[in-house]
Amino acid sequence: MKKIIFICMIATVLFACKSSSSTASTEATTLSTKLDRPTQVAIKGNWVLTNVSYAGSDYIKVTSFDLADSKCFIGSTWNFISNNNKGTMNLNSPNCTAFTSPIVWSINNQGLFVLKIVDPGLKSKNVKSGYLLKVAGLTDNSFQLIDNINVGGQVKDVTYQFQRAN
Repeated sequence: MKKIIFICMIATVLFACKSSSSTASTEATTLSTKLDRPTQVAIKGNWVLTNVSYAGSDYIKVTSFDLADSKCFIGSTWNFISNNNKGTMNLNSPNCTAFTSPIVWSINNQGLFVLKIVDPGLKSKNVKSGYLLKVAGLTDNSFQLIDNINVGGQVKDVTYQFQRAN
């Protein structure tokens, strides 16, 4: 059973919340545990998150992965190791609090990126919550992870754009 984590966004007059461990494509279906190895191998290596975009970004603040404002992720560096599904993420925006953490990740055969952020001193098998994002636009040098938020009863996409660093 997966734990659901809630992220809330606050707008000037509008409040929106979302469940970070589900996406619109998985709410009615069961999450597959079969991995998409070719896609995992395609994104192995070092990446930079170059942009975060979503409708209403001038009015709505999105807290990504229960860590920081989504804009703090711009410029963050990510390392994905495909043979053991581990890696690291490093938030390094000069206007935000620095954060580095090991991650455990995979891509299932439904095209969903499964992400666990592992706190220092904790084993990944003891992390009971995580995040599901859709993988899109994969090329040799870029890809997107797409999350969903609920704003005023409407589902909107939050797109994280990655560029290969090496």
